[in-house]
Amino acid sequence: MIKLWPVSTTAPSSPTSEASVEARGPFFVTTQWSVVLAAAHSDTPKAQAALEKLCRTYWYPLYAYVRRRGHLAQDAQDLTQAFFARLLERHWVSDADRERGRFRTFLLTAMSRFLSDEWDKLRAQKRGGGVVHIPVQLETAETRYGHEPADDSTPEQCYERRWALTLLDTVLQRLRAEYERADKGELFAGLNSCLVGGRESQPYAELATQLGMNEGGVKVAVHRLRKRYRQLLRAEIAQTMAGMEDVDVELRHLFAVLAGV
Repeated sequence: MIKLWPVSTTAPSSPTSEASVEARGPFFVTTQWSVVLAAAHSDTPKAQAALEKLCRTYWYPLYAYVRRRGHLAQDAQDLTQAFFARLLERHWVSDADRERGRFRTFLLTAMSRFLSDEWDKLRAQKRGGGVVHIPVQLETAETRYGHEPADDSTPEQCYERRWALTLLDTVLQRLRAEYERADKGELFAGLNSCLVGGRESQPYAELATQLGMNEGGVKVAVHRLRKRYRQLLRAEIAQTMAGMEDVDVELRHLFAVLAGV
């Protein structure tokens, strides 16, 4: 089981708090997925760019899903690449249900249908022929898949777990980049392990010695790190949804997936 620092699912009450300021910003007001849905029939450059960014983020959970469905590595690479190409070329997003606007759900449903309807056709085509390639790192896919646990989880459960872990990794990379831009990369490297586990288990005294800080300063730095992590996680989840009203629900689902519930 993965234990992460709890992310509050209650919106901040203070209108002047950092979380509230970010919640009012354009990053929350217009999400990537809402842009895609709003422009589903018009194919605007903004919507196309937003969809391609989402695809680049979530290609691996789908690859793992295809592999868990029993397809060999080379076939799974072909299928994943072809799926995203069809998704963009044929504007499948126009069929998305705005009332159930979760990007992860849309992708899984679309891929399931694709595997049923398109695989036989693709096998008859020349490998890679007539396909618009999306810049995803398929060359690393099987290496990553090789580290998947050997369990009896269903393809859908595998997809959900990889979705959750992908979200957390994306947030961690964004947080690291923020600290590095502020010339605090060494501080992040020293404290990022504190994002896992509870307050009582953190080696504050040891970290203080390593970082040349006092223990109180380390506790403040860890508090700020966790607070920013929570903000970025909420923001990242919001980017994959059509509206803000279900972010808390999605957060609870994410942690349930990681806990194996």
